[in-house]
Amino acid sequence: MSDADWDDAGWDVVTDLLLVGSGGGALCAALAARAAGDQVLVLEKTDQIGGSTAMSGGVLWLPNNPVSRAAGVSDSREDALRYFASVVGDAGPSTSPARVDAFLDAIEPMVTFLSGYDLRFRHCEGYSDYYDDRPGGKARGRSLETDLFDCTELGPWRDKLRISEGMPPVPMYTGEVATGTMPTTAAGARTAARVAGRFARATLTRRQVRGSGAALQGRMLRALLRAEVPVWTSTPAVDLIVEGGEGGAGGEVVGVVAERDGRRIRVRARAGVLLDVGGFSHNARMRDQYGRAPASTAWTSANPGDTGEMITAAMRHGAAVDLMDEAWWIPSSVLPDGKPQFAVYERSKPFAILVDESGARFTNEAASYMEVGQAMYERNATVPAVPSWWIMDSRNRRSYVWGTTPGGINPKEWLRSGYLKKADTIGELARQCGIDPAGLEATVERFNRHAAEGRDPEFHKGERAYDRYYGDPRVQPNPCVGPVERAPFYAVALYPGDVGTCGGLLTDEHARVLSTDGAPIAGLYAAGNCTASVVGRTYPGAGASIGASFVFGWLGAHHAHARARRRGDADTAVGGAAVPNGVGPTDLPAASGVASARKGDHG
Repeated sequence: MSDADWDDAGWDVVTDLLLVGSGGGALCAALAARAAGDQVLVLEKTDQIGGSTAMSGGVLWLPNNPVSRAAGVSDSREDALRYFASVVGDAGPSTSPARVDAFLDAIEPMVTFLSGYDLRFRHCEGYSDYYDDRPGGKARGRSLETDLFDCTELGPWRDKLRISEGMPPVPMYTGEVATGTMPTTAAGARTAARVAGRFARATLTRRQVRGSGAALQGRMLRALLRAEVPVWTSTPAVDLIVEGGEGGAGGEVVGVVAERDGRRIRVRARAGVLLDVGGFSHNARMRDQYGRAPASTAWTSANPGDTGEMITAAMRHGAAVDLMDEAWWIPSSVLPDGKPQFAVYERSKPFAILVDESGARFTNEAASYMEVGQAMYERNATVPAVPSWWIMDSRNRRSYVWGTTPGGINPKEWLRSGYLKKADTIGELARQCGIDPAGLEATVERFNRHAAEGRDPEFHKGERAYDRYYGDPRVQPNPCVGPVERAPFYAVALYPGDVGTCGGLLTDEHARVLSTDGAPIAGLYAAGNCTASVVGRTYPGAGASIGASFVFGWLGAHHAHARARRRGDADTAVGGAAVPNGVGPTDLPAASGVASARKGDHG
């Protein structure tokens, strides 16, 4: 392109790398670009930072990572490739060998880099791969989390960090969740005491200590503030700016049109634009057009900003998409107040089963949430299974947490509204749910016959390490299987909810968005749930979506930096005197070991 094409005149803001969205991939890309000396700007359309990552368990699935190896996990690139081949397979271009190789090769340098920003990664011991029984699978797991984080360290930015209403406000690690769901056990009691002590100390010292996604994204946000990366909230991007053609026909993305403080602005990105804007879980029109049916925005637990506008904007400019019918499915109930509540650890507990409208079981209830969600749709093609029904006996309901409600507590509103069904017999419970009574009675009788011996010959519940992670170790020989036989019996309707869609823009091994003719769209990168996933139609381990988002954000930032340097375009950005978004510059001290950064605008 000519020099005139890159004239800074006519732009409201000029930067090198522009991040649209504030998920894990965007924040990782921002740090990588800033460390390389680039000017960086993050635009977030909502008033809070962190995306669905901040609302999640905050775990990253990263095969052959240095933290897990240091903890004694025996892993290798070869094992990781075997696992990808046996679990992910070939789901199309998003799972190409080049993308898988790039993902695996970037993990070690990315983890090492982020560790220099005080991320404090730790191995999630025992949080196994979801298919540890497949070649290359690891029963000890490949997932990382961070240390707990005191959100008050963010200063005036604390209230801008997105906190999930569904995540406990208490400071817990992933390994404590498993025992914490069984408060009547000795291990559960110890966990409760430990977490309560932590919470009490934090309260007395006026700290806001968090775990899960809030800890991960809180640490990432702190790192950005220390590096003086400007982050603008309430600033949605509404379109891409393309020069020199359209998409795959030779056009180049040189910036975006955004809305800020009630007016439209043009933001130029000399090195590139990277989208990490989430999927379209909350966009009913897009779900109807692309997704599986039946579905409802009422069932999703995704970030409320997941509405898909920038995916469609990229498509207008020639971007290719794939896996648009797929999501990170997670069986979910809908509480009386209309809020969805996903079921993860609940499905691994004994004395309960999942059935369709005919009363038949159709899957291993303790399997990966994505696998069970897909099974609900597959079953529904022949037998009504949306909703499916979680059937519990009195031991299950008395002993285990349901969502955040302790066992033995059945709120009156649950029973009054019909959210929780209760009956003295299996047949009566079936009639209340609209299930075939004879079918459910036959299923329970057949299941109980084997469950008394701790076996599930039909669906093998409890045979994988992941199944047992949330099981009850007091129940032997299978911590996930026990007869459904003690009255009263209970039932809750479960729907194929999700925590985000996972189909979207096709990207290559450098995170470049591809056009419909297969060529990269110059200047446009993407990561996270707005892209077709590198793990395809599977969820291989805890934090697979977040791990991939971070890695492809990292890869995109490095490619954009190298591309701009080759062209000589990404010198110090000029212009861009944007008004801070209601929050003044941070006074946090610089982090040791972090590359010095130019001063930028904050908002």
